[in-house]
Amino acid sequence: MFWRIFLLNAVVLIVATALLLGPVTVSTPVLLTEAAVLTAGLAAMLVANALLLRVGLAPLQRLTRAMTTTDLLRPGHRPAVGGRGEIAELITTFNTMLDRLEDERATSSARALSAQEAERRRVARELHDEVGQSLTAVLLQLKRTADHAPPGLREELRQVQETTRASLEEIRRIARRLRPGVLDELGLASALKALATEFGGPGLSVQHCLDADLPELDRETELVLYRVAQEGLTNTARHARARRAELALRRAPGGVELRVRDDGRGIGVAQEGAGIRGMRERALLVGARLTVDRADGGGTEVRLAVPVPARLPAHALVPVRESAHAPPP
Repeated sequence: MFWRIFLLNAVVLIVATALLLGPVTVSTPVLLTEAAVLTAGLAAMLVANALLLRVGLAPLQRLTRAMTTTDLLRPGHRPAVGGRGEIAELITTFNTMLDRLEDERATSSARALSAQEAERRRVARELHDEVGQSLTAVLLQLKRTADHAPPGLREELRQVQETTRASLEEIRRIARRLRPGVLDELGLASALKALATEFGGPGLSVQHCLDADLPELDRETELVLYRVAQEGLTNTARHARARRAELALRRAPGGVELRVRDDGRGIGVAQEGAGIRGMRERALLVGARLTVDRADGGGTEVRLAVPVPARLPAHALVPVRESAHAPPP
């Protein structure tokens, strides 16, 4: 870089010296023609210097744009290696640094999500084994008490019993969302159908369309697909104000594609929240490509293209299967 800028400026200075030593002279006072020649020569040298520097520093401008737009959650984008000498070496070093950072980000995300899944399983098991069983015992005690209570008190106990039963169902629902036991027991297709049924209701109709000839997927890929579908439907139910949603899993060239689409108000221009960033981090675990955009006709569409076999980074193994003696929620 130093020598390139030095040589460019040296050329300009040599041309200026040649003009001074040439047949052109300056009288006192300066004549109009002499001033015009000097002005034209100075302008020509400035233009030549600017053009040469622009051409020489153009790769650095591209590198600067790449530095300001690089997102580790959208990997794969690299500035083209251009220029010579130190400039080409700098761009190559930057691309190598991005490769290392993306690999380290994927590895650390895999570890964090693995710990998160383990914590979810622990909480779900405690909800089922401790809180669930305690509420079940309370329900039985309330029933026995209501059977022997006076008629005036019996109705109040029945209401408390219904409230306790509703709380128990809510705890079971939370436990199922924390640990998708149906994914381990019945497979991805059944888990996605159950997910669509869970989010469907009077205000939101959720349809599912799952191909029957899906390729064989490892358990880490199935968990990523399930969690992305779960987060997509959660965003639809909470924020989209949609009436209809569609959950689809289809075979695609080289893998599978998950799609969650709704007819709500769309994503607008707001920045991505923690939910979408979490989906992007999960997509990185299996080398998938996630896109979140407006759907045709309005609403939001989430697409996850997963290669098969998945490109798992180091430490991306997420234990999802429980031991045989662990009771399902």
